[in-house]
Amino acid sequence: MAEKESLLNTLLGLSMIVEARDPYTGGHLWRVSQFSKLLAQQAGLSRREIALSEVGGFLHDLGKVGVPDAILNKPDRLTDAEYAVIKIHPSVGGRLLANHPLANLALEAVVGHHERPDGQGYPQGIAGEVIPVVARIVGIADAFDAMTSTRSYRKGMPMEKAFTIVGNELGGQFDARLGRDFLALGRSADVAHIVGHSEPGIPLLACPVCSAPVVVRRAQRDGESVYCRACGGESRLHKQDGSLQLEMTGHKGNAAALAPDHDPDLIGAMVEDIAPHVL
Repeated sequence: MAEKESLLNTLLGLSMIVEARDPYTGGHLWRVSQFSKLLAQQAGLSRREIALSEVGGFLHDLGKVGVPDAILNKPDRLTDAEYAVIKIHPSVGGRLLANHPLANLALEAVVGHHERPDGQGYPQGIAGEVIPVVARIVGIADAFDAMTSTRSYRKGMPMEKAFTIVGNELGGQFDARLGRDFLALGRSADVAHIVGHSEPGIPLLACPVCSAPVVVRRAQRDGESVYCRACGGESRLHKQDGSLQLEMTGHKGNAAALAPDHDPDLIGAMVEDIAPHVL
């Protein structure tokens, strides 16, 4: 068990480092994993399937390690050719996981989260219930977070609008039954506590220089330096009465400060919660 927990810890950490290459997707993996967990619970799945949905949500973008930075971090909408490159990431992720000892925990979500019930997805173009249930869950969670998150070329949309889009795409982009389960979550506060956050109770902050989202870790202390991965700007973190604020220092982070990294505390807590049900 201890060896498998270590392997899962490493796999989640690697995925988080891949995510850190894109300065506008901070917290995306955590949010998708938590939306997936909530949806699996709402759908009445087993405890193991709920845990697999959480793992799959966190690992779903592992294949983006194969997407060039120039495309991953492009500040404008992608061309058709660039989008074709982005579309290889599920297959790349599948190849990366294929021979991993824990591949069975996430392979379906990694490869299938962009498949669609109407058969218009990728990489295989499979349809309906041929798509594994975990992949269908992660697909909804991933799209919802993409819609409600800010990118370099647009601001995130309100939750209500994103829920409306999910409702309009039932049976098309999204599984109808699971989509209705997800819409039911909109009546709870659980989703609102995930949108715009990078972990429980920790909201994304706007960079004082460029307004890009900045991730603050729970372990970071008052007065500590925090860096924007979009512009490299350094800010001073202020933690007071449960609120978080950033104060621009006028300095830039060096290569070490801006290097992609992972959050061992967040990952450790996830592994402790998930491991008893899947390992």
